[in-house]
Amino acid sequence: MDILNDISKAIIEASTTLSDDKYDALRRAIDAEDNENARWALTQILENYQVAQKTKFPLCDDTGIPHVIIEIGEDRQITGELLNQIHKGIYLGLNSLPARPMAVKGNEVERIEQSEGLFDEPGKLSPAPVLIDNACDESTYRRDIGPDTLNVHFLLEGGGPEIRSKTFRVYHQRSFENVIGTACEWLESSLKMLGCTPSIPSIGIGRTHFEATSLLLKSIAYGNLNNQNQHERDIADRLNQSGIGPLGLGGKTTVLGCYLNIGNQRASGVRIVSIRPSCFVEPRVATLKL
Repeated sequence: MDILNDISKAIIEASTTLSDDKYDALRRAIDAEDNENARWALTQILENYQVAQKTKFPLCDDTGIPHVIIEIGEDRQITGELLNQIHKGIYLGLNSLPARPMAVKGNEVERIEQSEGLFDEPGKLSPAPVLIDNACDESTYRRDIGPDTLNVHFLLEGGGPEIRSKTFRVYHQRSFENVIGTACEWLESSLKMLGCTPSIPSIGIGRTHFEATSLLLKSIAYGNLNNQNQHERDIADRLNQSGIGPLGLGGKTTVLGCYLNIGNQRASGVRIVSIRPSCFVEPRVATLKL
């Protein structure tokens, strides 16, 4: 196996390919939409997907920041060599795509200020810290991970949804509806400003800010719009009642679905909730099985 080449191909696949469940969800939305402007926008979005997939051209000019989830069984190991190969493969994939140059030059202060400009090479954009997932995960999106499993999931996370994302405490008041209702209120506010609807919003609920965001990321990697639970359907229905619609043009389709991943909770009056209103080119995910 040429692992560097395989990782490079996975990055290109994530950036250019539409998943089957998302295609199905978009087709359902087009068929159900009776707002002429909204239906036109959804049709244009579908054509954009089809062109990108055929030509292997990025779904969006914002080619995203790579995030990596390693899904590992008890009989497999993660080595330093594998982690180095993941970084090198991502570098090759971003250059081959080619991705948009987004890596900022300079020291700590200069990177914050963006005063030294950008690297020309797209591959200079380093991935976010790697997230490890194993069978000990007690969450909604818990995986049945076999002993010999070693899967590497690549997510490309765009800047627009990150600007509109939020991770914060919610006082649960012993009410599931209070926590979910607060998350929906945040999303309704964010979706009005996102611009790139229809969204597939993700929600992670955990004990810490790190855990809540990790749960959110796992839902993006593992979620399936053809297999939504009742809570996810209820959230999607509520958000679609906002009437924001595709590209903010009104209609029934503000979201194509929703991912809700609830993990362990602690004895406290607080739940940490993380939301991300993904834009219509996301989730951008590809998986390499090793």
